[in-house]
Amino acid sequence: MTIYLDNAASSCPKPPAVPEAVNDCLKNYCANPGRGAHRLAVAAARVIFQTREKAASLLGVNDSANIVFTQNATDSLNMALHGLLKPGDHVVTSVVEHNAVIRPLKALARRGVEVSFAGADSRGRIDPEEVLALAGPGTRLVALAHTSNVSGAIAPLKAISPALRERGVPLLVDAAQSGGSLALDVESVPADMIAITGHKGLMGPQGVGLLYISPEIELMSVRQGGTGTRSEDEQEILARPDRYESGTLNTPGIAGLGAGIDFLRQEGLGKIAAHKDEMVSRLLTGLSRLENVSAYGPAAGESRAPLVCFNVGGLTAAEVAARLDREFDIASRAGLHCAPGAHRVMGTLAGGAVRLSIGPFNSQADIDTAVEAVAAISAGDRANGARD
Repeated sequence: MTIYLDNAASSCPKPPAVPEAVNDCLKNYCANPGRGAHRLAVAAARVIFQTREKAASLLGVNDSANIVFTQNATDSLNMALHGLLKPGDHVVTSVVEHNAVIRPLKALARRGVEVSFAGADSRGRIDPEEVLALAGPGTRLVALAHTSNVSGAIAPLKAISPALRERGVPLLVDAAQSGGSLALDVESVPADMIAITGHKGLMGPQGVGLLYISPEIELMSVRQGGTGTRSEDEQEILARPDRYESGTLNTPGIAGLGAGIDFLRQEGLGKIAAHKDEMVSRLLTGLSRLENVSAYGPAAGESRAPLVCFNVGGLTAAEVAARLDREFDIASRAGLHCAPGAHRVMGTLAGGAVRLSIGPFNSQADIDTAVEAVAAISAGDRANGARD
């Protein structure tokens, strides 16, 4: 059986209730929500509302109308960035962000938005003081990932967000990696927008995501069309969440997402987070004992996301990942992970790195087997080097 350690790309396996919820929707109420008054359409709309309520509860949001369903975190981030920023605005981000933030900002920069980048150290950590120093009186937004998908470093949002709130500067949090893995709510971290994908820590299916939008923020909607309400009005609907959800929603995906959130609540987010912390600590400790292996990101004992990037001696990351798959049946991911800036600060831009990322179903045996597999690959590389 495959040892799946690619949960930062997409969690796998899913809790059994997730595919059951998707199949139940497709079999029993696969009507168009909000487009009819018959029982099946009402059932679909009810599940969407219930999942919206669950997501709001998870994020500590009082009014679930401020939770918008999207395709994924990239869709959520694009909606936030393109919906808020206009030529002449200034935005602060960091050099280690995912391309889901960098590329929209580069596109906006070509249209006249000014972008400032906070630096990061070789372990991928950003300095809150630098972020705040870059956020001046004219700053319209600060956009940061809660956790890096490469280094695993956790952004010091609690040291940044209160000062931004005092200055009236909104904070957009890319929670693609942290949603469902770390505690995140609008009380502990007063974020104005939070973008999350459904298929990672939230344990839902692919093709569904969330965007929390503070009631103090109004985004320009980037798509207009049918919502099932006020069809006689040719102007876009202003009421939330309809304003941002034109077109037919992914009801089966949303049903599965609701089941994923139920799993987190039943198991306990704290319990799941503690398990992942234990597993990533075991993994990092094991890899650090291998002479020919370089692991990156925060050191053992520091807080980090449940993932570790590493390289083995003179082998390419792609070769190591291929051998983990082919010889040991271990799923990992190699490359730049859509975040070249993070690899640049770690010194791995040329060839990237191998990433092992942990989910709630990974065991100590999985971790130990992975470390043993890397050790075997490393030993072979050292032997080849000695012969050369």
